[in-house]
Amino acid sequence: MIGKLKGTVDEIAEDHCIVDVHGVGYVAYCSTRTLAGISAGEAVALFIETYVREDMIRLYGFKSQLEREWFRLLQNNVQGVGAKVALAVLSTLTPSELANAIALRDITMVARAPGVGKKVAERIVTELRTKAPAYAGEATGTIGLKQELGEGVAPAPIADAVSALVNLGYSRDIAANAIAVALKTAGEDADSSKLIRLGLKELAR
Repeated sequence: MIGKLKGTVDEIAEDHCIVDVHGVGYVAYCSTRTLAGISAGEAVALFIETYVREDMIRLYGFKSQLEREWFRLLQNNVQGVGAKVALAVLSTLTPSELANAIALRDITMVARAPGVGKKVAERIVTELRTKAPAYAGEATGTIGLKQELGEGVAPAPIADAVSALVNLGYSRDIAANAIAVALKTAGEDADSSKLIRLGLKELAR
């Protein structure tokens, strides 16, 4: 079983790449995001998910372990989602974006992936809702904040800070992301004015 490939990118195609490892070329099927982040002739390290069937052996490659875990999670927990659909989802959304979409029950965002209709997107959001935070990576804090905002239970200074950024023209998601980062610096007891100031500083980067 192959778990990781480290070598040189020999060729990049529409849905896969060939990695040369000491003279042996391995075909790894990847998301378009992973393929976009590599270049022919350059060194690469891919985390691999190996599929073995009676008629074939296929390797799926990922730039991060988190992306590979999402690939597994989608197929193992959502009916009707196979490797092709899972790759399509990960080609359209980053792991953090997918985790946010699931936490916010944003079916439309998930349905943006090619080949993912509304019904499949709804199953992804519903069946992974309790599992998403564990696979959210750095987005976990933002997910919690967005859930609190959506349920109307976020502390007043936080809700006011997000509202202020939204009034300045930022989207709700961008505003929530900025305030989530501000909270890490300012602490849970910060007032809204401090959160707004730090949030704007984050958005100006």
